[in-house]
Amino acid sequence: MLNWLRRPKYGSIERRDTPAGLWTKCPKCGALITTKELERNLKVCPKCGFHHRLTAEERLAVTLDENSFEETDAHLISGDPLRFEGYPEKLAEAHEKSGNPDAAIVGFGTIEGYRTAIGALDFPFMGGSMGSVVGEKITRIAERAVEAHLPLVVFSASGGARMQEGALSLMQLAKTSAAIARLHDARLPYLSVMCDPTTGGVTASFAFLGDVILAEPGALIGFAGRRVIEQTIRRKLPDNFQAAEFCLEHGLIDMVVPRPELRATLARLLRFFGAPRVAATPPIATAGPAEATSTAVTATAGSEDV
Repeated sequence: MLNWLRRPKYGSIERRDTPAGLWTKCPKCGALITTKELERNLKVCPKCGFHHRLTAEERLAVTLDENSFEETDAHLISGDPLRFEGYPEKLAEAHEKSGNPDAAIVGFGTIEGYRTAIGALDFPFMGGSMGSVVGEKITRIAERAVEAHLPLVVFSASGGARMQEGALSLMQLAKTSAAIARLHDARLPYLSVMCDPTTGGVTASFAFLGDVILAEPGALIGFAGRRVIEQTIRRKLPDNFQAAEFCLEHGLIDMVVPRPELRATLARLLRFFGAPRVAATPPIATAGPAEATSTAVTATAGSEDV
């Protein structure tokens, strides 16, 4: 048989799998972006501007000056006061997933050199839900801001009150609102930043009590869910209902600020309100939120049930 009639022999081709986490698909435009590029862009899609969610640590990292964060009340952990079935397991799972004892991180830091009290809710921890610990942390940081005569900045990202703590979680609405009222009485500014999503009891309490209320583009902001509202009023709602831009148009919030501009905007507001100034340093997240997370938070040892 002639050589040209012979079937060519090819070497075996081994399938090469792409390492997990190398690429991220944008849920809005569907573009594939390398994870490193997305982190360099503060987790904002370079194609369509979609703002991916940040953890509480990442939020503090991209906002605060390098090595300026001093965490308070890191020892507070949730108990199970109602003996709710499966709640301890859910808490343990959320702690393992997020690495945090609960859904809020609070403390003190500087933004472009301006000293401020600050808090951030962590959506990966049970949807950033507000239970006794979250309410206690927000209350304490507001009270400490009054004691130190400092402004307060809070980043909200929550699905609302935590059902596993029943009425105790609902009591946090009144407690946090009272703490913010004491901040107002002391004539200290409170800047509330609504991230995606900010809903339920958090919206109905401290999130909407800011002297200036900001939001990231496209953030979901509301109290009840869209379907519940439509069934109640028996009307079709606009497609952008409860989006940050819709809230701005109807006067519910003051500003919609893209994430790359948020740090500078907060610094300008803090300067306007007369926040004390120290030597400014670059933000931690110049190399991306993921690489900065390890140094963003200095945890306090110990534990305490609330």
